[in-house]
Amino acid sequence: MFRTLWAPLALTPLLWLTLTLAAFAFGQAVQRLCRRSPLANPVLIAILVMVAILKCTNTSYAEYFAGAQFINFLLGPATVALAVPLALNLNHIRRSLRGLGLALLAGSLTSAISGVAVVWAMGGGREVALSMAPKAVTTPIAMSLAQEVGGVPALTAALAIAGGIIAAVVGRTVLQWFRVDDWRSHGLAAGVAGSGVAAAQIAPLSGVAAAFAAIGIGLNGLVTAFIVPLVALLLPMK
Repeated sequence: MFRTLWAPLALTPLLWLTLTLAAFAFGQAVQRLCRRSPLANPVLIAILVMVAILKCTNTSYAEYFAGAQFINFLLGPATVALAVPLALNLNHIRRSLRGLGLALLAGSLTSAISGVAVVWAMGGGREVALSMAPKAVTTPIAMSLAQEVGGVPALTAALAIAGGIIAAVVGRTVLQWFRVDDWRSHGLAAGVAGSGVAAAQIAPLSGVAAAFAAIGIGLNGLVTAFIVPLVALLLPMK
C-alpha cells in the first residue's frame, strides 16, 4: 500500500532535495529542543531520517543522488565561504602561525597513524587500514587518497562522515574537560579532526573558531596528502 502511494511521488524531480532539506531542518529543531546539545547533531539526525526513508521506499543511492545532487554542488560554495572568517581574522592567524603549524602537523600525523594502528592491532587487512588513514580530511580528498594508495573509497567516505559527526558531538566537551577555552584551539581541532561537519558545528559560535576551522580543513587535507602515501609505503603486507 505504502509503495503504491509512493510510486508517483518518487518521479517528482525535487522530491529528494526537499526531503533532505526537511530532514536537516528537523534535526535543527531537535537540537533546539535539546538546548543545542552537541549530542543532538542535525547532520546525524538528518542522515538517520534519510536512511530510514530510503530503506522504507526501497530507493537506491543512485536514484536518491539524482534528485538531491544540488546539495552536493553547494559543498563547493560552502567551502569557499569559509574564506570570509579567514579574511576577517588574519591578525589572529598571523600571531598564531608557529603554534598553528605544530598543532596541525601533530593532528594530521596522529589521525593517520592511529587509524592504521587501530585497524592493524585488531587484525584488519591492509586495504581497510589504508581506507582508515585519511579519515579525518574532507570527504572528497579522503576518497581520492584512499583510491590512490589502495584503500576502499566508499569505506573511507563512511569513516570520514562518521568521524566528523563524532568530532562534532564530543569535540568541545573533550576540550572543556581539559580546560581548553581558546576559540582558536576549538576551531582548529574541529577542522582537523572533524572536517566540515565539526566546523559547521563550531563556526556559528565564534568567528575566530570558524577561521581556524577553515585553516584546519584546508591544511590538514594538504598535509595528509603527503602523510598517507608515506604510511602506505611503510605499511607491511599482511
